[in-house]
Amino acid sequence: MNSAKTNHAGADFKALDACHQQIAEHLVRLDALVEHLVSQGVDAHAQGEARSIESFFTETSQRHHLDEESKVFPPLLASSDEALVATVRMLQQDHGWIEEDWLAIAPQLRAIAAGYSWYDPDELRHGIGVFLELCREHIQLEESIIYPQAKVVAAKLARRRASLPPLMFKAGAPSSS
Repeated sequence: MNSAKTNHAGADFKALDACHQQIAEHLVRLDALVEHLVSQGVDAHAQGEARSIESFFTETSQRHHLDEESKVFPPLLASSDEALVATVRMLQQDHGWIEEDWLAIAPQLRAIAAGYSWYDPDELRHGIGVFLELCREHIQLEESIIYPQAKVVAAKLARRRASLPPLMFKAGAPSSS
């Protein structure tokens, strides 16, 4: 078996799982930030948390979704399992909604990070509540259905590749150059 390919796929899933853990931790922090803002307002703690959370979701979380779209979803979309394909398509749609929800929240967090208090507390609480629920449901679906299925598909592909003879190039063979 080609252990390099298998190890690479395993490393990809470990990185994706670790990112889900980081996302979950930042969702807890985001929820706590809303409560802190209600009780304490925009103080140094709120500024630091807002800055850190905004940076994480703007950078890391978006890259995570791109990795899933390019590495995890394509083989599953090629499946003959209609329910699996429908679930993947729903998760792709979720990625768009998560991004849209984030785009509504991020400017308010950047303002809080800068020390401004012009945000609408009720609007922020509602927006963050929707974002939290969607992200948590999304991660649960990926971890309970999609990642296990993707690991099975990756293992099958690795076994198939390992059973193929190595490519042999002949001297003087036609070249595309």
